[in-house]
Amino acid sequence: MTPTHGTGGLAGDALGAEDRAGHEGEHEGGPAVGHGREPAGEPACEPEGGPASSPGVGYEAEDRAEHPAEQEAELHAGFLAEAAHWLHGLFGPADRATAAVRRILDVGCGPGVASHALADAFPEARVLAVDRSAGLLARAEARAAAHGLADRITTQRAERPEEFARSGPVDLIWTGNVCRHLGDQQAALRSLASALRPGGLLAVAERGLPPRFLPRDIGIGRPGLQARLDAAVEEQVTARRSRLPGATSVVEDWPCLLASAGLVPAGTRTFLIEFPAPLDVPVRRHLHSRLHGLLADLGERLDLVDRLTVEQLLDGDACTGVLWRPDAFYLTAVTVHTARLCRPHASA
Repeated sequence: MTPTHGTGGLAGDALGAEDRAGHEGEHEGGPAVGHGREPAGEPACEPEGGPASSPGVGYEAEDRAEHPAEQEAELHAGFLAEAAHWLHGLFGPADRATAAVRRILDVGCGPGVASHALADAFPEARVLAVDRSAGLLARAEARAAAHGLADRITTQRAERPEEFARSGPVDLIWTGNVCRHLGDQQAALRSLASALRPGGLLAVAERGLPPRFLPRDIGIGRPGLQARLDAAVEEQVTARRSRLPGATSVVEDWPCLLASAGLVPAGTRTFLIEFPAPLDVPVRRHLHSRLHGLLADLGERLDLVDRLTVEQLLDGDACTGVLWRPDAFYLTAVTVHTARLCRPHASA
């Protein structure tokens, strides 16, 4: 399962199912998706381009390979590798970057895919992977060991923004979909900035374009389902952010927020990830998990027709379900904002 050339991205454009899984799994940092067990029998029919066997049969979220965070990680691996090499280039020529970057902090590491990509892009650096979930930290450790990186990737549990700086000073900080889970996003960026050494770089992956995976008219329910799901997710994002401890409203202008944290913006780039139809089984499973989480999260915000339509999409026995339909695809984008510390902190 390989993304098209030059593609990659995070699916976490909004809280939605990702946030639900984050609370259930005690994980607020890295991307995650809603999950649960959805048994599915043999399909009533197999459309052209569908899987050879039912992808819904017997898969279990607690199995490491089928954990929703692992599912999503596999979709994002291409983007993360590309982003890591782009960050390498921001440090200048290869020899200069290798000499400049020796300590990397991955905040909200999830199952450790970004940590792996960063370790590959900066072969002389050691990576500290930080997350609030002990379970995901264990997955990050297992992934590092499986790829021969156990001596260069270590983990640390942390829950509050002020804990980010304890490992400093570092040369590079990567954080994906973390700030949205913190009440005061500006304060979180200041905490991250305080861990940088002079010349160090902070990379923040937040928002982008919502994942698209269905045509406007899917032949069941009312056309435009995905747009209505996106709107419901945005409403929920606003409601959930208002309930976060220390919730503070800011204009989410990330270069401006980074500058207000005492950093100098160093570049922004948007990455795309695309898996065209017909989809491979792992992508279909991820979409199934995502829809399951969206239904659990947004059920009360959707009208009856849309709820029933999502339930049909989740039906593992139906040709109209996302596990089988030949028109399902996956397309999303994520924007990475970077900024550099160009002078020592006042307290230094």
